[in-house]
Amino acid sequence: MLTKKQWEFCLEKFAEMFPDAHCELVHENPFELTVATLLSAQCTDVLVNRVTAELFQKYKTPEDYLAVDIEELQDDIRSIGLYRNKSKNIQALSQLLIDKFNGEVPANRDVLMTLPGVGRKTANVVVSNAFGIPALAVDTHVERVAKRLGMNRWKDSPLAVEEKIMRWTPLDNWTNTHHQIIFFGRYHCKARNPGCEVCPLLSICREGKKRMKAREV
Repeated sequence: MLTKKQWEFCLEKFAEMFPDAHCELVHENPFELTVATLLSAQCTDVLVNRVTAELFQKYKTPEDYLAVDIEELQDDIRSIGLYRNKSKNIQALSQLLIDKFNGEVPANRDVLMTLPGVGRKTANVVVSNAFGIPALAVDTHVERVAKRLGMNRWKDSPLAVEEKIMRWTPLDNWTNTHHQIIFFGRYHCKARNPGCEVCPLLSICREGKKRMKAREV
């Protein structure tokens, strides 16, 4: 397993490779980010941004999403996976924001997680990017990188990955680290064909060493 000292080395390399890593979901306010992150489940940010470019012109407030039939909203996001369920959650979420929070997205992770369609990952993304509250969302990229490096065991849950990374990473770096690991996983340590042969972490990476050894056989 990876040591804390080795993880600190990883953090340095992530920062060197992706100093400008950021949230790639295009948004202008907490509500748009909440909707975009909800839409991004099992879907790429590129596709979400393509859809929200028009969606966010049409719908500005929770009231706007409730002013149309569910079928119309479904049509607006039809190219996104699970669009029926996501449409239902967006309308239910909008209603709850109006009923309980005066139409505003709450700046509290646990409260956010009470909203329809908002899980821990989405809530962490929103509080960290929209409100500047330190948080570390674990998506498929973060989970893959942590487990390949040997930071976590393969059977660990996303929550276990989140807790371990937070424990070993300075609190004020949580948000930046989250984005840097995502960029590392999205553009370098990809699910298929990761760039092990040119990776600065190869010497300490459990998965990378195994893959390189397999190539030699």
